[in-house]
Amino acid sequence: MLDLSAGLNPQQQQALTAGLGPVLVLAGPGSGKTRVLTHRIAYLIRELGVPPYHILAVTFTNKAAREMAERVEKVLGERPRGLSLGTFHSICARLLRTEAAALPFNENFVIYDSDDQQGLVRNALKELNIDPKMHSPHSVHNRISQAKNELQLPEDLPINNYRDEVVSRVYQRYQQMLLAANALDFDDLLLWTARLLEDNVEVRSKYAQRFQHVLVDEFQDTNQAQYSLLKHLASFHNNIYVVGDTDQSIYRWRGADYRNVLRFEKDYPDAQVILLEQNYRSTQRILDAAMAVIDRNPHRTRKQLFSDRGAGEKIQVHMTLNEQEAGRHIVEQIATAIAQGQARPGDFAIMYRVNAQSRLLEEAFLHANLPYKLVGAQRFYGRREVKDVLCYLRLAFNPDDEASLNRVINVPPRRIGLKSQAALRNLAIQQKTTPGRLLMRLGADPQDALFTPIPNLARGAMAPLGARLATWTTLAAEAEPMKLMDRILADIDYHGYLLADAGEEEGEDRWDNVQELRRLAAEYGGRTIADFLENIALVSDQDTIDETAEVPTLLTLHAAKGLEFPVVFIAGLDDGMLPHSRSFDDPEEMAEERRLFYVGITRARDRLVLVHNAYRNSFGYSEAVEPSRFLDDLPAELVEGGNRARQEHAFRPDRWERPSDRGATILQPQYRPGMNVRHATWGEGMVLNSRIQDDDEVVDIFFQGVGLKKVLAAFANLETVDGEPADKSED
Repeated sequence: MLDLSAGLNPQQQQALTAGLGPVLVLAGPGSGKTRVLTHRIAYLIRELGVPPYHILAVTFTNKAAREMAERVEKVLGERPRGLSLGTFHSICARLLRTEAAALPFNENFVIYDSDDQQGLVRNALKELNIDPKMHSPHSVHNRISQAKNELQLPEDLPINNYRDEVVSRVYQRYQQMLLAANALDFDDLLLWTARLLEDNVEVRSKYAQRFQHVLVDEFQDTNQAQYSLLKHLASFHNNIYVVGDTDQSIYRWRGADYRNVLRFEKDYPDAQVILLEQNYRSTQRILDAAMAVIDRNPHRTRKQLFSDRGAGEKIQVHMTLNEQEAGRHIVEQIATAIAQGQARPGDFAIMYRVNAQSRLLEEAFLHANLPYKLVGAQRFYGRREVKDVLCYLRLAFNPDDEASLNRVINVPPRRIGLKSQAALRNLAIQQKTTPGRLLMRLGADPQDALFTPIPNLARGAMAPLGARLATWTTLAAEAEPMKLMDRILADIDYHGYLLADAGEEEGEDRWDNVQELRRLAAEYGGRTIADFLENIALVSDQDTIDETAEVPTLLTLHAAKGLEFPVVFIAGLDDGMLPHSRSFDDPEEMAEERRLFYVGITRARDRLVLVHNAYRNSFGYSEAVEPSRFLDDLPAELVEGGNRARQEHAFRPDRWERPSDRGATILQPQYRPGMNVRHATWGEGMVLNSRIQDDDEVVDIFFQGVGLKKVLAAFANLETVDGEPADKSED
């Protein structure tokens, strides 16, 4: 029998065998928290004799949940039957289906994805005659999502200005439309569960008594709704065991609140607090750099991260002329390392602050004819043909799902026009039902006098769909997902539609995606269509990463959470990008930007390369940019490479001081207005202006055929038109 404490360090053993009651494990990056959490579950079952049925363990991604389940099974030597282990959203969805009798929706609810949610908000704005240009669906939906994360229903939303009033009205209509379609969005899964546990004593008591132990992974990423429901679930036995790291809380924009760790210590003053500080991933220099960055943040419990892997290489800091050159440099570095046998293609990750930064990096890989994988690109489940099939399945499972009906009512084309669809919807409102239910009634009796408001031609097109929908709905209640999918695909001849719509080559490619979805459905043999649709709806970007692909990975710093790579490049380390410009005036935002950089640093095992630019293209012009202020925090003894500008920034007491404020030599411009110069790329131009900015000369030059450019003299290698360099001596 496996010794649960074998191979654990003293801090991990303390976390494993912690006594009953509340426990807070503050786990540094790469400190083996997943191992501790899974061994703790095994410890409860094997050593303390807790039946698996009485244990609840939650995390944030399907990938993490699968890994935890596999590890627990491996440690115990068998699958613990009855153990509730999954993501917050999947656990909540299961609870809501079970307790649907106490809720304003039925157990066969569907979960709307981001596109469905945006579409619903757009429809609500239209119905309420609100200009979407003044109040964009995206921003209104973000505010609704924020309200739900804070456990606010429409009537709870504070009204301080006209925008709040608009959001409140849209939120109210949005919720009405969701309930009418028997649908929930992602935030609803948490909101309704938390409200149910808060308001229904019987349901709360049922689950609080059942779950003798509640264990939580990535606790720093919980929002208010999640914190509330966890407190309710642990309210009877008081055995709540949370593992997290405030330094890795990077999802504030979607409601995560690192202060839940502080709330936990306040709400559970007798909690045991255990630090996990030994890192098994990175070299010591990488950890020292990470600590130097994160130690500037306030309101945190400091951890002294250490590693047995040795000092390792110094952190490489490299300045490039612009983002295009950065992409080329990174690709060259990777190609050289692979060619020399120093690394494999899959060892590399290139990280950046926002998705838009991937374009120039991708171009560099394409130009070099090197393969790569991009995390966060259009997801498989967002592809048109895949979404079509999923909407058919959702409609069969829940005929009230109006969003799915609207998508597929003319896929393949059935010549059901918008006026006919509106007539069907208006009739459904009059009859106090949904268009899907009405459609099935029409399929059963096309001559029913009820449908006279709908034109005969449209009725003739709708009736066969209604009849098939009734058949699919019956099948959805009893058939496995693949069988239902096959029946729908055959009934509508979807393969033939793809070939006719996109041509043979593209049509077959799209059909391959449908077949991939079918293969996934085959894995749900013996399970319900509800399980299949729910798991797909809750898939995250990280769940779709192909870990078997032996190619470099491009991803945002947010998507990098929980991952690790032998070699990490962090690109675009410019002030205004990381930290992002919108964080400059908000201390909380700035602290999160610092945590984001910390997460990126600690993804690296062996080598870390930090890349920043001299200037960036902005609306067709080159704009000089500052290196990220976070680079200033790296101790000089940890860093190698860089450039003169970077090194001066590194030792500057106050980065915003002018050279004259420090008693330094005052630099003089080398280029004068009217001087004719030549650039290797842009050709001849005339200097319009020149100035000293942060110890560098910034020159405004008008190039014929190119226009105005701003360049750094130190990097532009300008020549006067007679072939002589500009005078670089000091006056």
